[in-house]
Order: sequence, then structure tokens, then C-alpha cells
Amino acid sequence: MDPLTIVLIVAAVTCAFCWIASLLTKDTSWVDRIWSVVPVVYVWIFAGAAIASGEESVRLVVMAVLATAWGARLTFNFARKGGYTGMEDYRWAILRGRMKPWQFQIFNLLFIVLYQNALLVLITLPAYIAWLHPAAFTGWDAVFAALFVAFLIGEYVADQQQWTFHEAKKAGTAQGFLTTGLFAFSRHPNFFFEQAQWWAFYALGATAAAASGLGLWGGALNWTIVGAVLLTVLFIGSTIFTESISSSKYPGYAQYKHTTSMLIPLPRRRATAEAAA
Repeated sequence: MDPLTIVLIVAAVTCAFCWIASLLTKDTSWVDRIWSVVPVVYVWIFAGAAIASGEESVRLVVMAVLATAWGARLTFNFARKGGYTGMEDYRWAILRGRMKPWQFQIFNLLFIVLYQNALLVLITLPAYIAWLHPAAFTGWDAVFAALFVAFLIGEYVADQQQWTFHEAKKAGTAQGFLTTGLFAFSRHPNFFFEQAQWWAFYALGATAAAASGLGLWGGALNWTIVGAVLLTVLFIGSTIFTESISSSKYPGYAQYKHTTSMLIPLPRRRATAEAAA
């Protein structure tokens, strides 16, 4: 059986579970709880198919290991913030308050459940490309794998800085919002590194296609790029929504926005800071 068929079956079951669970518990964070798990399963399905077929599988095993490391780190961070204790994402509660009940239920089904689960499939499809075009592991694969690891470490550092800051807020030794460390260069460095990992993942699949002689179109640039693109679009939309909440809570957030890049880590804009002051 084509491994993509298996992935789509697992995704359909996951969608049904998330939707039914959200209706029964009145909690729409079920997709959040499986976010760091199902992509790992999907990539291993592709890797397992390559291993079973006896084809060149080094690239896919590397991709599966990288996805597993991504999932383990994200699961750990989500768990320590109470994500598996039944606590709903605060943003869904705010959005629910801005909509009529029937509007939110349509949003829940179409966006939270279907769109986000579809996205979790799409970001893993470079592994499908690698399965379709088995080729030897190359130096470019090593480069993109190293970039993935670097972005993974960057996200770990950003999340750890954020965790330490919020723990200090609970202890009463800090207040407001985080503007130091990596957050001095990006308002959401963890978001940036999360997206960057999946762009590196896409590059691994594209390397396999290019090595098979597909050239630029269909190889280095192929249809699975839609996953990385849509993930970036999702994060930009989520960031804008999150920042609207932060701006309403913290008067100083507007100046922070003027001086600091939203996603890509860049030097702080000092001239703009002086003008804002």
C-alpha cells in the first residue's frame, strides 16, 4: 500500500477524534495536544515504507529522526506549560467570546480541526517526495539536516528563555513581557525557528527529487512546498492575533513592536527606538 494512503487514513481518524473530543469536552485544544505527535508518526510511516522496500532509505531515516527530535522537544515544552492537563489555549477562549456559538463551531470544524490537521500532513510530505525518489544521501542533505538541528536548538533556547521569564513573573521578580535574550532580536524567535525547521525539512525532500534528475521545477521546487508556505501563513496570522492581545495588555508593547523584528531575528532598530521615545 502506498504510504501516503496510510497517512491519510491516520489523519482522517485524527480529525474525527479531535472534532468529537472538542464537542464532548467543550475544549478546542485537542489539535494542539496532537500537534507534536502525528507529524512524527507520518514521517516514520514514509521511512518505514522505504526500509521495507529495500530502497535507499538513509535520507528518510534521517528525516524521521529529525522529526522525532522536533516532536520530543515540542511535546516537552507543551507538557511543562500544562498543555496536557485539560487547559485550553487562551486564544481560543478569547476568539470564542468574539463569535456567536454557531460561528465558533464552524470555525472549530473547518479551521481548528480540518485545516490544521491537513497542515500537519502537508508539512511532512517532503518525506513522501523522498520516498518516491530514493537517492543516495548527499552533502546537501547533511547541510539541511544540520540547519534543522540548529533551528531546533534555537527554538529550545527561545522557549527556555520564555519559560524562565514567566516563572520569574509568577515569583514576582519580573513583570511585563520578555525583551531580552533572543527576544531582543525577534518578538517571536521561537515562532521563527519553528517555521525554519520545516523549510529545512522541505529542502531535504527537494534534494531527493533534484538528485533524481527532475531539475528545478519538480525537483528543487516541487508541490510539497505548499506545506511550509501554509505553515508560515498560519504562524503570521497567529502572531498578529497574539500581538493584538499583548498590545491591549501592555502599553509598552507598541514601542517594542517599533524597535524589534516580528519573526526573523535582526538587530534592534535603534533609530526607530529613539524616534518612538
